[in-house]
Amino acid sequence: MASLAITTSHYKLFPSPRNEHRVVFEYEVFVPHPYALIDLPSFGFKGKYSLFAACRIKDMKMGQLATFEQVDDAIHFEKNFTPD
Repeated sequence: MASLAITTSHYKLFPSPRNEHRVVFEYEVFVPHPYALIDLPSFGFKGKYSLFAACRIKDMKMGQLATFEQVDDAIHFEKNFTPD
């Protein structure tokens, strides 16, 4: 069965089928690279995380939204992510 879109106040989200947790966690990092390959498990996060294809509602910019259970993981991702 296909995943349904999730609409928040800031994004329209489409869950990655590889997500272990299909939850929009509190800490979010939007990356404006819709086709970048993001391998979240390789970052070695301490908490739970999820990845979504995303459309940012305010400007209709397409990208990806990584969400994290822990703020330290979001900071680590933001500092170390480089698009391919």
